[in-house]
Amino acid sequence: MLAGAAGLFAACSESKPQFRSVDLTGADYAKDFQLTDHNGQPRSLKDFAGKVVVLFFGYTQCPDVCPTTMAELAETKKLLGKDGDRLQVLFVTVDPDRDTPQVLKGYMANFDPGFIALRGTPEQLAAMARDYKVYYKKTEGKTPSSYTMDHSAASYVYDPQGRLRLYTRYGSGAQALASDIQLLLKG
Repeated sequence: MLAGAAGLFAACSESKPQFRSVDLTGADYAKDFQLTDHNGQPRSLKDFAGKVVVLFFGYTQCPDVCPTTMAELAETKKLLGKDGDRLQVLFVTVDPDRDTPQVLKGYMANFDPGFIALRGTPEQLAAMARDYKVYYKKTEGKTPSSYTMDHSAASYVYDPQGRLRLYTRYGSGAQALASDIQLLLKG
């Protein structure tokens, strides 16, 4: 009987991957979205079936967190080698007033031409932020156009079947994320 129980525990521990990010497997939120990409095309999570999706909320005039995260995601894609084509990075702007489709397209090109920026109406963004448990708030600047956006600084990671699996904190590093993505790609 004891040997059977030990075998059961061994089987359980073998089947659960050891992620470096926070494991959200089974979470009952952040299941989908409906936004427009920087090319004017309506998008949802289903459009990226078969790929690992990393979704990050930010804005193009962010001085530090956003460009650092986007550069880290570009490095992650490189670290994946041939599997890099199975990664889709999605950048959701929290500043749709300044982040026009043209601005977003140029911003994505700075990091990787395959990365996609998404934007919505203020109402769509507010609803998505609630669903994803993301914080963002406009902070006034010295002039009306010099404001900044305070926002959450982490990414959500979906497996190739479109299930929310991971929450990766800002600054976790490209190597750690690449390792987690490899686990998700292996199934």
